[in-house]
Amino acid sequence: MKPNFPSVPVSPKICNMDLKPISHVSAWYGRDLAQRRYKWQVVLSPQQITELMETIRSAELEGLEVLNLTVENFKLPGWADLFARLRKDLFNGLGFVLLRGFPSEGLTPLQRGLGYFGIGVHLGLAIPQNAAGHALGHVCDIGVDSEKITGRGYQSKTELNFHTDSADVVGLLCVRQARSGGISKLVSSLTIYNEMVKSSPDLARVLMGPIFRDRREEVPTGQGPWYCIPVFNPHKGRVLTTYVRSTVRKAERFAELPRVTPRLEKAMNVFDSFAADPINHLQMDFKPGDIQFVCNHYILHSRTAYEDYPEPGNRRHLLRLHLACRDGPDLPPIYENLRGYNEDGRPAGTCLPGVLLSAPLEPIDGGPGDFKKRQRLL
Repeated sequence: MKPNFPSVPVSPKICNMDLKPISHVSAWYGRDLAQRRYKWQVVLSPQQITELMETIRSAELEGLEVLNLTVENFKLPGWADLFARLRKDLFNGLGFVLLRGFPSEGLTPLQRGLGYFGIGVHLGLAIPQNAAGHALGHVCDIGVDSEKITGRGYQSKTELNFHTDSADVVGLLCVRQARSGGISKLVSSLTIYNEMVKSSPDLARVLMGPIFRDRREEVPTGQGPWYCIPVFNPHKGRVLTTYVRSTVRKAERFAELPRVTPRLEKAMNVFDSFAADPINHLQMDFKPGDIQFVCNHYILHSRTAYEDYPEPGNRRHLLRLHLACRDGPDLPPIYENLRGYNEDGRPAGTCLPGVLLSAPLEPIDGGPGDFKKRQRLL
């Protein structure tokens, strides 16, 4: 079994380096971007929408399932410049993009899945997001308690704190809005790093050391129930960030791990305070047909709590993709601790033993408890 500890838990070079703010376009402030939507919002043209609809119909007539889609059998030649812009913006620009105009309304679940997944294959490989191996995820409230060890916040209607996912890119397509709330929030992790370096470099160093996290019983092949990785990871002139505070707290259930120190607690409090500052983060209200793409290495995302409609068919519903991108940023070796790498050296996702990739067209429980229950039935 692969050890949970990194081969070099703390780099003396990093711990002793002279920390300085890093200048990059991805170090933005939400207050500035809120007034400059043209920098991060793209509206699909009528021609692009027509081509997408024709490709969806063609795929459906051929009997293709969502997981069958490839760049070769879901061609979108009129989108070539748009895909080039998306890759540039995600990996070398602001780190996120909002597409508007996906023709979601009126599509069947299969047509919607084909269209959304088909766009995704042009950016990267869809990887499993949960213990059930879902490559097409559903973000909606199914009554999950996010405070439980295995609880996943995206399956509840509670507020989600700023965090990253274990993929190069996460995509969210809005199918339906909530009755109220559910506002998406993004923040530049490099902005948080720069602000911490300026105000409290000692605490920034704490977040560059080993931090233990709980896998929440989603244990990939060859891994253990917990893992260790820093929050801030300087690498080749950039700083890649991975952060899920709830998994740090939950890791304290393992007796063999050290307790969260007051210094680490303070460092995470400062990190969270910078993320929560309205000057730093950007808010956007998803509308049906909006697709948000975010590079997890440079952007943290969250959402406000929400109230839903009582009718099941009207409730808030987002489709989610986790993508591993061959042309994504070069990753520090320690990033393999997250979920392991695939054959391309990119994030492998939540690959559990005996679980095949699937793409459910409707919301179902994909947590480890459901997975274990089904395994017992088999």
